[in-house]
Amino acid sequence: MKEDISQLLQQALTALPEDLLPLDAREVAIQVERARDRKHGDFASNLAMMLAKPARKNPRALAQAIVDHLPGSALVDRVEIAGPGFINFFLSPQAWHAVVERVFEQGERFGHSDVGADEKILLEFVSANPTGPLHVGHGRGAAYGSTVGNLLEAIGHPVHREYYVNDAGRQMDILTTSIWLRYLEQGGAEFTFPSNGYRGDYILDIARALREEYGDRFEQSVDAVFHGIAADAPDGDKEAHIDGLIQRARHLLGGDDFECVFKAGLDGILADIRDDLADFGTTFDEWFSERSLTHNKLVDHALDVLKERGDVYEKDGAQWFAAEKYGDEKDRVVVRDNGQPTYFASDIAYHLNKRERGYDRLLDVLGADHHGYIARLKAGLEGMGHPGDALEVRLVQFANLYRGQEKIQMSTRSGSFVTLRELREEVGRDAARFFYVMRSNEQHLDFDLELAKSQSSDNPVYYVQYAHARICSVFDQAEEKGFQYSRDTGLANLEQLDESHEDELMVTLSRFPEVVESAARNRAPHQLTQYLRDLANDLHTYYNAHTFLVLEEEIRNARLCLVEATRQVLVNGLRLIGVSAPDSM
Repeated sequence: MKEDISQLLQQALTALPEDLLPLDAREVAIQVERARDRKHGDFASNLAMMLAKPARKNPRALAQAIVDHLPGSALVDRVEIAGPGFINFFLSPQAWHAVVERVFEQGERFGHSDVGADEKILLEFVSANPTGPLHVGHGRGAAYGSTVGNLLEAIGHPVHREYYVNDAGRQMDILTTSIWLRYLEQGGAEFTFPSNGYRGDYILDIARALREEYGDRFEQSVDAVFHGIAADAPDGDKEAHIDGLIQRARHLLGGDDFECVFKAGLDGILADIRDDLADFGTTFDEWFSERSLTHNKLVDHALDVLKERGDVYEKDGAQWFAAEKYGDEKDRVVVRDNGQPTYFASDIAYHLNKRERGYDRLLDVLGADHHGYIARLKAGLEGMGHPGDALEVRLVQFANLYRGQEKIQMSTRSGSFVTLRELREEVGRDAARFFYVMRSNEQHLDFDLELAKSQSSDNPVYYVQYAHARICSVFDQAEEKGFQYSRDTGLANLEQLDESHEDELMVTLSRFPEVVESAARNRAPHQLTQYLRDLANDLHTYYNAHTFLVLEEEIRNARLCLVEATRQVLVNGLRLIGVSAPDSM
C-alpha cells in the first residue's frame, strides 16, 4: 500500500512543471505513513512540506499542485490536504480487496520482500559458555536471535547464523577440574568439593561416563590432589583454591589426559546444547570454536594487522592496542607480560575473521552484561581497517522466571537453575518462544509460568493460536453442513463485505508486510507479536459479531475468503517466530 502511494506521488512530482518545482529539488525520499486516525485518511505524506523550502513555495499550495498532478488510481477514493500541507489519502474498498488477493497470490511469501538483499549478515547469538545446560536466561537470547534471523531473511538479507563456542579459558579449566574431582569421588575418594567448582548433576553424569569408558586411568590419591593447595572459603580464598586445583590436575594428569577429560566435558555439554536448541527450534549454520582462533593463527593474524598499522605498543612488558585512538575509553592489553594473548585479542580476531569471510554486517546478540564490550570491539575493527559501524550489537536483558510469587534463582556453578529444557517441557516450545520475544529485548522480562500454561484469552500465544484454530473450525463446520467453498467466488464478491469489522480486518491484513519490514530493520520481534495479537483480536471480534456460514452463497464465500486470508497471515507471522499454528485446540 505505502509503495503504491509512493509511486503515485513520484509520478506527480515528475509531472510538475519546472517553475513549480526545480528538477534538482525532486530527488527526495518520499515518506508515506499510515494515518493515526482513519477519519483523516488511511495514509498521509508530508512531501509538500519537505519540498516547500527548496521549491520556495507555500507548502499547502505545493501540496495542491502535487494533488492536481496525481495520476488516477482505482486504489484511491479521494485525496485531501490537511494542516500545514499534509496530503491525506483515503483508499477505495478495492484497495483493501486487493490485499486479500495478494495474500493468496503470494501465499507463504506474503510479507516477504528483497529490500535487504544487498547486505550479507553474520548473526551470532546464544554463544553460552559450554560449562552446563542452557538455562531460561539463555532461552531468551535463543528465541530473540533466531526470530531476528527469520525476519532478516524475510526481507531478503542473506543470513549466516553462528554460535561462538567459548571452549578456551579459565571457566573451561574449572569445568574440567570439576569433572575430574567427581570422577575421583566415583572411585571412592572422599573430600570437600570446591565451593567454586561446577556442581550440577550433569557433572556427575559426565564423570560416570568417563569412568565407564576409561576405568581408573585418571585415578590419583586425595593427598596427591589436595596437598599444599590453598584453603577454600570461608576460611581461605576460593579463587586461589580452585586455581591451585586446576594446576594440580594439569600436573598429575599430564597434557594428554587433562585434554581427554576436557574433551569429555566439552563434547558432552555441547551435544546437549545442540539438541536442546534444535528442540527449541533454533539451529545454526556454524559452531565456531574459540580455540580454533589460536590453532589457526587467527589471533596472530589480527595482531599482525594492528602492528602493521602502527597501533600496537609495548608497556610494562605487555603489548597494548591504541584503542582510545578509535573511541574506546582506554587502550587495551592484547598480549600479557607472560606472552599470552588476552580475551580481547581473541574477540577482535574473531570479528576480523567474520569480516574477512565476506560479511557486511556483524550482528551480535549478547547479554546485557556485555554492554562494555561494544566500544572496544568497534575500536578493534577500526584499528584493523574495517568500519566500526559494521558491528551491530543487540543486548538482551535478563529473563526472570516466576513460579507463583516465587522468583527462581539461577546459578550455573551451583547447579540450582531451571534449564531451558525444563521450561520447554512445562510450558511448551510455542509458549516459551512467544513469551520470550513479546517484549523488547531492551526490557527485562518476567516470565509468568502460570500465564504461559493457561488456556485463556489472557495468554497471548493461546489467543493467537486459537484464532487460527477457530478459522480451521469454521471450514470444518462448512464441510459438515455441506457448503462448497469457492475462493474464486469469494474473491469476486469481496465488495459485499461492507461491515466495519470486515473493513478493519482487511486493513490489519494490509499492515503485515510493513510490520515484518519494521520488525526486521529494528531487530524488534515484539512488533510482530503485537501485530499478531491485534490480528487475532480483529478475527475474534469479527467471529463474535457475525455469522460466517450464512445461507447466501456469495456473502458466505466472501467471508470465508477473508478469514482464509487471515489464516494464511497468522501462519506466516507465527512461522517467523518459530511458533506452530494448530488446526485445533
